[in-house]
This record gives sequence, structure tokens and C-alpha cells, in this order.
Amino acid sequence: MPSAEATVLTDRQVEVLELREQGLTQREVADRLGTTGSNVSAIERAAEENVRKARRTLELVRTVRSPVQFTVPADTKFDDLVGLVYDRGDEAGVKISYCRPELYSHLYHELEPYTTQNRLETGVTIGLTEDGEVDVFTETL
Repeated sequence: MPSAEATVLTDRQVEVLELREQGLTQREVADRLGTTGSNVSAIERAAEENVRKARRTLELVRTVRSPVQFTVPADTKFDDLVGLVYDRGDEAGVKISYCRPELYSHLYHELEPYTTQNRLETGVTIGLTEDGEVDVFTETL
């Protein structure tokens, strides 16, 4: 088993995730570890939450480290969002690495859970890297 020492997961969380990835049910994992199914469920939920928070942390760090950052308010249309990204890139002398349809698709993929009828439901922070990558960080968890 890989060590959880340098991660946000506990050894027990890693153990449960590994067994679940091997296809074992929660009941089978509980039997193997000498605990209850509800305990395995709680461990698995906590592990997934830790993974989600770690991913969000990485998203935030990538956005914060971007030399160009700007906030886009809720209720912004996706077409306007794409235009804002190009405008801010132009202002900063950053060539965006995506053509318009690719950028639209990239942003939509990142923001789909926060979108209704091609409008943002929440504010987002956009970061543009020097090499034209576009990072997104949502205000909501």
C-alpha cells in the first residue's frame, strides 16, 4: 500500500479507497478491516472530501499564481466570459492558447456545474498564465 504520509489522506482512508478500487463492496471492506459498513462509508466519504479539497486547493494556487487574474460576476453569459478572457489577455500581452470554440468548450467543461442556460450561477476568478493557459476558480465549494 502506498503511504499517505505526505498527503491529506490518512492511511486508513487510502486503505479503504484501494480496497474499493479493487471492486470490494463496503461490506467486504468492513469485514476485511474488522469494522462496520457504516464506518467504512464514513471513511470513504471523508477521503473523497479530502480529495475534493486538495483539488480545489490546486485550482486556487494555479489561479493565484497566474500573472493575470480577474473576477467575473454571477449571471455573466458564456459568450461574454469568452470575450473577457480574450480582452484581458490582449491587455496583458498574453496570447490565449485556445481558439474561440476551444476556449468556450474549456470554460464550459470547467464551469458546467455552476451554469444555467449559458449563464454563470456564481462568480468565478479567471487566471491567465504567461503561456496562455486559462485557469478557473469558483467562489463556491
